[in-house]
Amino acid sequence: MAVPKVVIVGRPNVGKSSVFNWLAGIRLAIVEDRPGVTRDRVDYLTEHEGRYFELVDTGGIGIQDEDNLTKHIEEQIQTAIDSAAVILFVVDTRAGLMPLDEEVGRRLRDVEVPVLCIANKTDDEKMDVQTSDFYRLGRGKIVPVSTKQNRNRTVLLNMIVERLPPESEGDGPQAEPEMKVAIVGRRNVGKSTFVNTLAQAERMIVSEIPGTTRDSVDVRFELDGKGFVAIDTPGIRRTKSQGASIDFYGAHRAHRSIRRADVVLLFLDATQKISKVDKQLCEYIGEEYKPVIFVVNKWDQLVKSMPTEKWVRYLNDSFRAQRYAPIAFITGQTGKNVKALLNHAQMLFKQSRQRVTTGQLNRMLKEALQRTPPPLFQGRRPKIYYATQVSSQPPTIVLFCNDPASISKPYQRYLLSAVREHMHFEEVPIKLYLRRRQASDTRDDTGADEIGPIVDLGEDQPIHVE
Repeated sequence: MAVPKVVIVGRPNVGKSSVFNWLAGIRLAIVEDRPGVTRDRVDYLTEHEGRYFELVDTGGIGIQDEDNLTKHIEEQIQTAIDSAAVILFVVDTRAGLMPLDEEVGRRLRDVEVPVLCIANKTDDEKMDVQTSDFYRLGRGKIVPVSTKQNRNRTVLLNMIVERLPPESEGDGPQAEPEMKVAIVGRRNVGKSTFVNTLAQAERMIVSEIPGTTRDSVDVRFELDGKGFVAIDTPGIRRTKSQGASIDFYGAHRAHRSIRRADVVLLFLDATQKISKVDKQLCEYIGEEYKPVIFVVNKWDQLVKSMPTEKWVRYLNDSFRAQRYAPIAFITGQTGKNVKALLNHAQMLFKQSRQRVTTGQLNRMLKEALQRTPPPLFQGRRPKIYYATQVSSQPPTIVLFCNDPASISKPYQRYLLSAVREHMHFEEVPIKLYLRRRQASDTRDDTGADEIGPIVDLGEDQPIHVE
């Protein structure tokens, strides 16, 4: 289960970014006393009472952006709402109930996750009576808070944690979930032919059901007794070629399908070169940390264009950030290698859902640090204390150190490569968070049982093993 997201929404200028910074305990989002400052989503991993979750700040709902980016801002807000485990609906006690608050309330009416109405700028108890109008929004109990006066922060965090979905680890065996596979790519690369092949292949049972949007179709099928959902998507064209609204919304549906998927199959045409659209799709898949297989379709025509070995090198050079991703060569029209492709997708699905113990992770980390210590930063060797996996899908690892800024990007990639190689996450993306160890966290000094004794790596680099 991925780290749950707690999404902050509301009309412009109610203090959403202030609430974000206040709960995160660090100033990340820009705060100004004017609407429209926040445009893109801003997220931050936080922890309370042992539960990790991502706080997500969003732009103001209903803003008319001065740079004509309203559509972009709305897309970002909707993406955040779609991914939320809990929503914080922020209103302004001083301003009172506004028509746009009611519009936000209507937009949230049909969401299926818990929504907490947060009355910001309620600086003391005397102002609580002013929050009564917000009950008209139909969100139940109003939580009065003040970021400036630090009022009710712990109360709010406790309420958030209470509403987070239960952690996936259970006492007994759990049923294997259906794997959702998104089939994406530009036009005419054979996606529809591939879906039709699924319907005709041996031992596969297929039915079409409506998807989550009006225009998409999920294809549910079984292979060797296991359930799958293939999410078919429209072909994508370059942005400047998207003359009609159907093309624009087709791209948005493809992005939504990627977010819904457990594994993404990025279809490429063996007879054509990698395009800008292919690279943009791959970049979005990477941003969403989705396992991906590069599917080179029309393999029977490769002999006429490029040998498979050269295609592998070509793909590795074109998609450098996803060199770990497997490559499949298929002929969708005949079904050649289709079953092997789906079996490999299952392997990626299982990898993405794996969890490793803190002890296993830190033994690997110790060896990686001994092989290659982190480079000097401002004349001093950074300290890495310990790491822990906090979630799966994608595998999410928090690395505690003395200064996150001191761990360079190349060294982060080195550590991720080590995790990928030794922790059996060979072909899936890994999300890595760097966190400064809190003064109250003395696990590196006490030799706590769950981490273990200090290991002296020389150069004053403590790391702990179980």
